Amino acid sequence: MGLHKILKIAAFALAIIGAIFALMIMTGDEDTAQSMSGNMLYIAYIVLGIVLLLVVLFVIKGLFSGNLKKTLMTVGAFVLVILISYGMSSGSDLDLKPFIDKGVDIDEGTSKTVGAGLYAFYILAILAIGSMLYGGAKKLFNR
Repeated sequence: MGLHKILKIAAFALAIIGAIFALMIMTGDEDTAQSMSGNMLYIAYIVLGIVLLLVVLFVIKGLFSGNLKKTLMTVGAFVLVILISYGMSSGSDLDLKPFIDKGVDIDEGTSKTVGAGLYAFYILAILAIGSMLYGGAKKLFNR
C-alpha cells in the first residue's frame, strides 16, 4: 500500500473523528461543550504537528531528489527579497504614541518588522503579477 493511500485513509479517519467530536459539542450541555472544545484544541494541535512534520519530511525528501541548485537559488532569491524589504522599512514612519497610550506593546522594532513584511508582500505580489503577464504575453506572441 502506497504512502499516498495511507495518508488519505488517515485524513479520512481524522475527518470522521472531528465530525463526531463536533456533533458531541453541538448536542451536549454547556459544561460538556467547554470541556470537549478544550480537548478539540489539543487534537487540533496534535494534527497540526503531524501535518507540519510530514510537510518538512516531504520537502526534505523532494529537496534531495530534485534539482538542489535551483531550489537553493529560489530560497536565496526569497531571502534577498526579505533583506531588501527589511532595509526599505524604517520603523519610524508610524506615530506609535496612540498605540502605546491604548496599552499596545509596540516599539520601533515591531513597526520595522511589520513594515518589512508589508514591503516583502508588495515586492512578491509585483513579481508574481509580472511573471503572469510575461508568461501570458510570451504565450500570445509565440502562436
